[in-house]
Amino acid sequence: MKAIILVQTGSASNLVIRDVNTPQIGDEEVLVQVKSIGINPVDIKTRQGGGVYNYGDVNKQADLILGWDVSGTVIATNSKRFAIGDDVFGMVNFPGVGSAYAEYVPAPADQLALKPANISHQEAAAATLAPLTALQVFREAGVKAGDRILIHAASGGVGHYAIQLAKEIGAYVVGTSSAANRDFVLSIGADEHFDYHGGNLADAVHDIDFVFDSLGPDNIINSLPVIKSGGKVISIVTQFNEDLTAQLAAKNVTGKFLLVQSSGEDMKYLAALLENGKLKSHVSKSFAFDKMADAHEQIETGRTVGKIVVNI
Repeated sequence: MKAIILVQTGSASNLVIRDVNTPQIGDEEVLVQVKSIGINPVDIKTRQGGGVYNYGDVNKQADLILGWDVSGTVIATNSKRFAIGDDVFGMVNFPGVGSAYAEYVPAPADQLALKPANISHQEAAAATLAPLTALQVFREAGVKAGDRILIHAASGGVGHYAIQLAKEIGAYVVGTSSAANRDFVLSIGADEHFDYHGGNLADAVHDIDFVFDSLGPDNIINSLPVIKSGGKVISIVTQFNEDLTAQLAAKNVTGKFLLVQSSGEDMKYLAALLENGKLKSHVSKSFAFDKMADAHEQIETGRTVGKIVVNI
């Protein structure tokens, strides 16, 4: 089979297509013939030697195949969960070695869900790591109906799903993005939009119960004035050191880092929302398999609206 190998950490030019052996599957695994692959910022960070490169045995993997988000068809199975011919999607083995940049991917059956028939493989591959992250963040934060929540980078991959999932819970959503993406953010359900180039956040936003951060520690500090006493912050990019934790505690705010985990049960929940139209993927651009480097470079611009997908 063809796979994209990361020959060494560094630039996108280090992603090389090679012929490799088709993998064997173990107990309770299925072999997925991949149709589409979701690309995320963590793919780029890991390629560069950050991200989850030093998590577990990722950096010990010879001829590392990156990627975690797949949608495709089961062609072999050692599990009663799925039959040959089933269309499935999911985030495979995150934060370990997912090996998704390949024509065939072995996947634990309990990390996948059946792909809804009313969405494409592209839309399904997009709806894996990003909405799983939002779903698990909201669960950890205990977000409930009526909460006022602030979602940063609301037009991005995680952000655009986070808005939709928060509205499904019944929260009031303020989303931040550039002015150029204001209409998009509001169109997918945000109640308010804040242009992060447009002034002081505290002048426009107030009484926030929960902040979803995907930008970094400076952004967390800048968000503190708008959070209620007793409020919460969860970041998917920032570890909370003693200094940052102390700054939050001075405002009676708690903060936590969360790393998304593969989960077939969560994928089933997302599949149901995708099937009934309550959750939709916005794929802004797709690339051919041999243009994976271009897909990485697009993500690296930091200006992607919604998701980037690679098709095989």
